[in-house]
Amino acid sequence: MVTDAAANWTLLRSRLHHEDGAATRPLATEREPLRTLHFGLRVADLGRSLAFYTAVGYQVVGSVPETAFGHLTMLKLPDDDFVTIELVHDPTKDAADLGAGLNHFVIKVESMDATITELAAKGIDTEAPESPDRSDDFLTSWITDPDGNRIELVQWPAGHPDGITAVDWPEA
Repeated sequence: MVTDAAANWTLLRSRLHHEDGAATRPLATEREPLRTLHFGLRVADLGRSLAFYTAVGYQVVGSVPETAFGHLTMLKLPDDDFVTIELVHDPTKDAADLGAGLNHFVIKVESMDATITELAAKGIDTEAPESPDRSDDFLTSWITDPDGNRIELVQWPAGHPDGITAVDWPEA
């Protein structure tokens, strides 16, 4: 893991370009689709937050210290190809300075029962699962990280895509 901020960004840029500086892929055009890459989540205590998120199942991919935002730690779930959360820690700020821009984020789980059991074994409390459509296979539950951020766990019914699509809203 690279710990020098400038060296880390240089490494990232080098992975996006050939040695001669030519881009390895075309630049985006206005007709290409957009994709959410990750979100930055402010945390008051990096060690406490890393303990929580690794207990949930996230892995540390790398970090960039001493940026304008503070220390950045990149996380992803084991089956994700890319970083999905960037923990942002500025030791000069306390919890009161974190702001309140995030409502919640969602993690898809294969089995709500197995996930709740695994989290309980790691000391993470979950709310009782509920079913938005009153079925046995579409379940949601909630956990809260050490900074008070709410995280929804969702178990989709068999055959449902990994995320929400337009199909989830039938025409009125």
